[in-house]
Amino acid sequence: MKIALLGSTGSIGVSTLDVVRQHEERFQIYALVAGRNLDVLSSQILEFRPEVVIVADNVTLDTLKGRVAGLGLPKAERPELAAGPEARVSAATASEVGFVMSAIVGVAGLEATYAAIQAKKRIGLANKEVLVASGRLVMAAVAKSGAELIPVDSEHNGAHQCFRAGSRSEVTRLLLTASGGPFRESSADALWKVTPEQALHHPTWKMGRRITIDSATLMNKGFEVIEACWLFGLTPSQVEVVVHPQSSIHAMVEYNDGSVVAQISATDMRMPIQYALTYPDRLRAPVPRLDWTQARTWQFGPPDMEKFRLLKLAYEAQEQGGSAACTLNAADEVAVEAFLAGRIPFPAIAETVEETLSRQTAREPATIEEVISIDAASREIARRVVAESRWANAVTRDV
Repeated sequence: MKIALLGSTGSIGVSTLDVVRQHEERFQIYALVAGRNLDVLSSQILEFRPEVVIVADNVTLDTLKGRVAGLGLPKAERPELAAGPEARVSAATASEVGFVMSAIVGVAGLEATYAAIQAKKRIGLANKEVLVASGRLVMAAVAKSGAELIPVDSEHNGAHQCFRAGSRSEVTRLLLTASGGPFRESSADALWKVTPEQALHHPTWKMGRRITIDSATLMNKGFEVIEACWLFGLTPSQVEVVVHPQSSIHAMVEYNDGSVVAQISATDMRMPIQYALTYPDRLRAPVPRLDWTQARTWQFGPPDMEKFRLLKLAYEAQEQGGSAACTLNAADEVAVEAFLAGRIPFPAIAETVEETLSRQTAREPATIEEVISIDAASREIARRVVAESRWANAVTRDV
C-alpha cells in the first residue's frame, strides 16, 4: 500500500516512517509532505525514495532542489518536487495513494485532509485541528464519501479499539485519560510563576512545543473531548476526562451493563500508528511490552476544571457548536506562542482564549474556506487580546 505522509518531519511522521521501515513488504512511501526542515527531509528522501516531495513554499522548494541534486540519486529515482497547499492536496488525493497520514500541525493540513476524505481515502488522523476546527463539515464528508477515518492520537486510537467490544447503542460513556501534565499538583497561584522551560517538561510524552504546552494547560485534553464527540458520535456529557498520571491506560469505554473495556499499552506512538495502517488486522509492533511481573500502581482522579480552565472552555465550545471550537483552537495557538515568547504568563493563556471567544461571534461554516477564514479572524482577535492584556509585558506576578 502506498502512503502519502503529511507532516513527515514531525514526531508522528518520523514514527510513521519507523513503522514503514519495520514492514517494508506491506508499505511504500508515495509522498513526503513537510514544512521547512530540509535536513530531516533529505535523509527521508534518501532512505524511502518517495515519488513526490512537497514543502511549505517556493523559497524552501528552491533550496530543496539543490539538496536533492546533491543526494547522488539517479535521475530516474529523484522525486517530483513541489510546494504549497495545492501540491499537498494533489499528493493526498493521488490515485496511487491508499493511505494518508494526516500529521501536519495546525490548519495547514486541513485542506489536504478534507480533499483526501472526499477522494475516499483511508486516513490516519493525527492532526487535531481537522476535527476541532471543522468537525461537522469533515464528518459529513466522511459519511458522504465512505472514507475511513482512523484516529492515531493515543486516546482516540485506544477508544477506537475499545468500541470494537460492543455496539454503539450499548455505550454509556467514553473515558479519556490525561497524565495531568507537569503542574497536576501545583497550586493555582504557583502557575503564575511557571516558565516556558518548566511547561515544556512533560512527565510522560516527548512532543512538539505547542502540544506540550497544551498538555500542561489540559487544553490538549479539551481538544480530545471535541474530537471524540465528532469521531464517535457522542455528546460532551458522554465524554469524561480522568487524570491517570501513569499514562498506561489510554481510554476506557463503559457499556450499559456496567462493563468497562480499557485499552492499555506502553507510551509509544508507533502502536496506534501501526494500528491505523493495518486495521482491522494486527501485526507485531516495534514497541515495548508491559512487564506484568512488576508490581505497579495506577492512580485515577478528576481534573481540576477551575485550575485548568481551558478544559472547561473546550467543553463549553463544543456545547455551543458552530465555529466556537475553531476560535478556541486559533486563540490557543496564538496564546501559547505568546507564552513561549515570554509575553504573557502561563494562566494568561486561558484568559486570552476566553476573551477571544467572547469577542468572536460563532457561526456555522459552510465550507472549508470559511473555516480557514474564521481561523484567521480569530487569530487576529487573539493577537489584539494579547497586545491589550495587562500581562503583555510580564511573565510573573507577586502571589
